[in-house]
Amino acid sequence: MTQVEFGKKLNVSPQVVSNWERAYTTPNASDLENIARIFNVNPIELGADKGILSNASTTEKDEKDVAKRLEKVKKELENAEDGDGYMLMGEPISEEAKQSIIEAMEFAIRQSKRINEKYTPKKFRKE
Repeated sequence: MTQVEFGKKLNVSPQVVSNWERAYTTPNASDLENIARIFNVNPIELGADKGILSNASTTEKDEKDVAKRLEKVKKELENAEDGDGYMLMGEPISEEAKQSIIEAMEFAIRQSKRINEKYTPKKFRKE
């Protein structure tokens, strides 16, 4: 697939695709989701080797926070069978849907943290 073809599928210019390939810029969360959809992979798999979504910049405290938030989501999903948790069109959701939600939440939490660090004023950044 050429940069032009790929850019058209993502609704971005070939220059943007070129910049991603040369690591001048990185795709945003929305672009990563679309790229993952095109190639039928999990967004978390994309860019892990380049640190786009990796936990390399997270602290042990951050990892515990992510795990705690995901555990809460898992518990709510498990309660779906009791009628107290997540439902899909009035029915309990499948195991595959539960896993998809958990993966999406992990992606969102990690991406939000990365973006938030980018815009944290220098005096509040951890060096």
